[in-house]
Amino acid sequence: MESTVSLPLHSSTLSRLVAHLRQGNGGPQDLAAAVTDAVNSWICAREVRQQGADADCVRGYQWKSLFLPEGTVLRSWSYGEHNYARVEGDHIIHRGRTVSPNQFAQSFARTTRNAWTDLYIRRPGDERFYLACRLRSEQAKQAKLAAPVAPADDITKFVLALLAAKIPAPIVQLPPAPAPRNVPPGPGWNLPERRKFRYRIEDVAFE
Repeated sequence: MESTVSLPLHSSTLSRLVAHLRQGNGGPQDLAAAVTDAVNSWICAREVRQQGADADCVRGYQWKSLFLPEGTVLRSWSYGEHNYARVEGDHIIHRGRTVSPNQFAQSFARTTRNAWTDLYIRRPGDERFYLACRLRSEQAKQAKLAAPVAPADDITKFVLALLAAKIPAPIVQLPPAPAPRNVPPGPGWNLPERRKFRYRIEDVAFE
């Protein structure tokens, strides 16, 4: 017997399911069985759509970092008119022959051209043509934003740990303590002594 778990379900969705079961539309009449059947049907539908999407995405032309899916139209401008090529399968086709983006850009030019700044691209789903170098820059920007970034606290901890491991702690040398002052009080003298020696040399000579 398979184990079961409880999942939260919106009351409105549950009410619709109960109403549907009451109509007897050929499905399971048990509530738990109906939910299981609905989830399995949803998973199967998603898998079918995913397989179809993967099959479509396989076809296309990989132009260095920029992927051109099948159906993409390439356009160049030369001597007052537009020239077009189209991605069919895994190749770029222009006038019935396979070309690279650079070959297509040079087809109607008398000077050397940079395909990234010369060709305009319109992929399936695009409303207009975009310059190839712009699409490449936007793709690189999105990839940079999508890259995981370590939290600032983790980076700070890592840097501090690295510095602590490589830099030895400095040795602090304290200055030597001064010698104690010889200030024994003289006979009959009970006030604080401010001089280093109680008697002066000239006083001792006459005692």
